[in-house]
Amino acid sequence: MTNHPVPELLYNYSLKPYNTFGFDVRAAIFTRLTDESALPGLLRFINTYNGPVLFLGGGSNLLFTRDFEGLVVQVATKGIEIIEEDDEFVYIRGMAGENWDDFVRFCVGRNYGGVENLSLIPGNVGSSPIQNIGAYGVELKDSFYMLDAISLRTGEFREFTLDECNFGYRNSVFKNELKGQYLILSVTFRLKKNPALNTSYGSIAAELEAMGESPSVDSVSRAVCNIRRSKLPDPAEIGNAGSFFKNPVVDEAHYEKLKGEYPSMPAYPGSEGVKLAAGWLIEQCGWKGYREGDAGVHSRQALVLVNYGNASGSQVVDLSKRIIASVQEKFKVTLEPEVNIL
Repeated sequence: MTNHPVPELLYNYSLKPYNTFGFDVRAAIFTRLTDESALPGLLRFINTYNGPVLFLGGGSNLLFTRDFEGLVVQVATKGIEIIEEDDEFVYIRGMAGENWDDFVRFCVGRNYGGVENLSLIPGNVGSSPIQNIGAYGVELKDSFYMLDAISLRTGEFREFTLDECNFGYRNSVFKNELKGQYLILSVTFRLKKNPALNTSYGSIAAELEAMGESPSVDSVSRAVCNIRRSKLPDPAEIGNAGSFFKNPVVDEAHYEKLKGEYPSMPAYPGSEGVKLAAGWLIEQCGWKGYREGDAGVHSRQALVLVNYGNASGSQVVDLSKRIIASVQEKFKVTLEPEVNIL
């Protein structure tokens, strides 16, 4: 590599503004990547650095239990552009550091359909494919086209197609066999000019009726925003990482047994089994609104664990383990955290 400069390195740096739980932990070294021209210098530093490295987007899917004794790189590259279109589709690329909801609003504002059900999900574009974000019957993979990434070891650029990402429920190749090997630089989506709207999941149809509006890309997006705001706390007001647990998937036999005992239990059949609502399971175990010190379960949505101000990451993790144990005992269902615990 040629002699490119390394981005500015900051030492013993507070990560409080960079994680939505608001935990005041510190990074041994911190830097921001705002321009891809700094990548060669950054990779040269990473490959001679002996400590752990963490790439950070919006910090909305992280729970720090301690200081990070390594290098934290906040990916802050910006840009959204339409790169191609035909009569049916438009291809829109977002840089990794773009706020996810800003990207959604860009698409919704131009009446391009496919990501409107994913409105108001916290985080950045670059981290969205890693866990195949999803909400209200739609997943990122449904409108994903390709992404650009760079190998942290070799510095080689690579494109990943839909099939190569191996998307699953809150899962991808980047959480498994390629974990920690690539940095996602941009993501390109294929959106529809004449979209088929998905209003079947949850309370979207009821919210549209309450709004007095017929389904459109814009109205579905606003309905989703209304529903999310009514249920989920704003991280700027109460520290949280959105849904803390994945919705568990059980086999048909287990579902039928539970349905016999709990006829009102919400469930969503799919190709991999029957998906249950983790929030409902947690609420049935009496956790909704629970608080111990500054760690708690949100009063309007049991799926959300919160930091009321001065909780530690360890306190929230301990609470999550007790919730997992009680759901396992009552329903014989194992909850898994959706949040990345460090």
